[in-house]
Amino acid sequence: MTTQTLFPDDDDDGADIFDFPPRDAGQPPADTEDSADGYDPFDPDADDADDFDRESVEDDAPRIGGPVDVVEDIPTVRPDDTSRRPVIPEWAKSREGRQATYRNWLRRTKYAVAFHAVRLPKYTAKTTAWSAVGAARLVPRLLYWASAERGNFALRQAAADTNDPKTWLALDSKRQRQAVARWWILAFGTGTALVIAFMLAMGVIPAWWGWAGLAAALPGLVRAGRPADKRVVDRVREAKVYRKLTAELVRRALMSCQISGITSAVAKDPHAISFPTEIHRSGPGHMAIVDLPYGVEASDVIARRGRLASGMRLPLDQVWPEHAGGHTGRLALWVGFEPSSQMKRPPWPLVERGEVDVFAPFPFATTPRLEPVAGELMFRNWLFGGQPGSGKTRALRLLVLAAALDARAEIRGYELKGVGDFEGTRPVMAEYGNGFDDDTIGAAAGMLTWLYEECERRSKRIAHYHKAGKAPENKVTPELAGLKGSGLHPLVVFIDEAQELFAHAEFGDAAGKVAEKVIKLGRALGVILLLGTQIPDKKSLPTGITRNINSRFCLSVADQTANDMILGTSAYKNGLRATVFKPVEEAGWGVLAGLGKAGSRCSYYVDGADLDKVMARAIALRTAAGTMPEGTAARADRTPAYDLLADVLAVWPDKAGKAWNETIVTALAALRPEIYDGWESAQLTAALKPFGVPVVDVGKRINGTPTTKRGIARADIATAVTERDRKRRAA
Repeated sequence: MTTQTLFPDDDDDGADIFDFPPRDAGQPPADTEDSADGYDPFDPDADDADDFDRESVEDDAPRIGGPVDVVEDIPTVRPDDTSRRPVIPEWAKSREGRQATYRNWLRRTKYAVAFHAVRLPKYTAKTTAWSAVGAARLVPRLLYWASAERGNFALRQAAADTNDPKTWLALDSKRQRQAVARWWILAFGTGTALVIAFMLAMGVIPAWWGWAGLAAALPGLVRAGRPADKRVVDRVREAKVYRKLTAELVRRALMSCQISGITSAVAKDPHAISFPTEIHRSGPGHMAIVDLPYGVEASDVIARRGRLASGMRLPLDQVWPEHAGGHTGRLALWVGFEPSSQMKRPPWPLVERGEVDVFAPFPFATTPRLEPVAGELMFRNWLFGGQPGSGKTRALRLLVLAAALDARAEIRGYELKGVGDFEGTRPVMAEYGNGFDDDTIGAAAGMLTWLYEECERRSKRIAHYHKAGKAPENKVTPELAGLKGSGLHPLVVFIDEAQELFAHAEFGDAAGKVAEKVIKLGRALGVILLLGTQIPDKKSLPTGITRNINSRFCLSVADQTANDMILGTSAYKNGLRATVFKPVEEAGWGVLAGLGKAGSRCSYYVDGADLDKVMARAIALRTAAGTMPEGTAARADRTPAYDLLADVLAVWPDKAGKAWNETIVTALAALRPEIYDGWESAQLTAALKPFGVPVVDVGKRINGTPTTKRGIARADIATAVTERDRKRRAA
């Protein structure tokens, strides 16, 4: 027996099965009325489509291809966490969000209170006048209510119009019965009011009862007396700082971006722009998660942030589009209650208390929503770039302050601007220089050379500890960093205004190559290099440095070229644009890349009394740990109060044409310990370079073994002295 099923499905075991009687091939069924004309309802080629049962198919018909999903069954949005409504509102998840919401509420409340307080005399006059009018209107209204005339007046009038006295009398009798009760109520209320008034006048009951009763009755009297189109209090109006974020407003703003993919998609389908989750409050503003039309990426909208803000009629720094999770076509649009430049920025959480572990994240900046953003030091190198007044130095100094709060970290650095922005951090530095003269720039170049040699030394130490099983990834670990004598403590080195060094005619090329090597080698060795520049071009910032640095903070820059030099190629095209920030006015704002999702961030500002608090705590931590540098700050200031060339000649070994640097340094430390104590070979090289003294290889035989080290020739020192004296005489 052949069986046929309705809507056969291999996976549906519960399908209804219908039995049909067998028939001979080519013969119609016995119960078919059209058998005489040869019509076969099982023939798919039959002409009579009305009688053909298209729900019946042959069970042995071959299937071509596999089953496919119906279009309506394909979800348009992949479900993920961003489409769910948060259990706890975003603004309530962080202290900064709660504080921002409270401050916004308090600001509006204070404004409303002040607004109404100024207008109290006008409100008092309106209340007095309209309450008197209300009292005058209240008497006839009460009398009219007591007479019950309004209750069935229309029915009584209809009975009178139709000359139906019986109905009219019945209705009027009902009115009179209602009026009797109401007159008693009115009389009782009037008598009670008179008694209370008499008792108040005689002082039987406290006067505040009367004032309370008047306050309770006053709103009713004013409501009865004021015109329907008049208000007692004025409406509180504020400037158009914030417009409530709605779906229609977002759609209009996105259309104003003039992106062809959005325009054409919305023209075909008004719902091409969708919202996987409802618009909600997030910090001091509102957040809209938007699914853009197919083929449109969030970066396309971010790159047109100016047009987006124009479509909302809001300041640029009040509209912040970013990439959202899920897919590349999902946009997170945050609109603040007020422009970010007018928001009160939170203080650095580490000002009052706390330490820093350079192996762990620490507070560095905030998002436009005032959410904290963590910074990191270990295994990272940083590049800060921005035009004058952008806040570049204060952002770089924040990392130095963080390193100061880790007693293990050794800090060295030079600021080549000469204004003393890092002077407050000088007590914790093992080496520090300030100025843009050749001596200071040469010392900074010498520090980089020494840093490269330090990387070579540390690489051998890492190899040693790796064999001992203490450096499993051939990297510095927190245990090794804190191990005394390991020589692998964190080493933080900064150069602010690095363009003065890399563009220097004498030291620039070599310093750029050495810095690139340090960036490549030092990351795993506990060496952290921080660079700040305000001229990001190929000469002032070598491309080898920008290609290898992994953490970048681009503050206000003037053009796309500078933007991409700091943040990387195509950053401007992808919507990461620091050109929108204004120097001085928006100091500290920039685009942070390399730490999580790249976006607009504002670094914390620490200066003045706050900086003193941090430094006092850093000094106390280092003093307790025994890592406080002593006397190095004065020594590292490259403004010499001594004659280096004369001192070198004074300690020169007898009858030696050439000498090792380490031999000269040891002799110099014995000659003037207050100046040369702690100097190393690289520092001597850097100090002699401005005088044109070259470094040469000096070979000696030690215990029969040939040994070659870096050194200098006495003839070169003498030549430098002669040339210097000649220039002095000429001057």
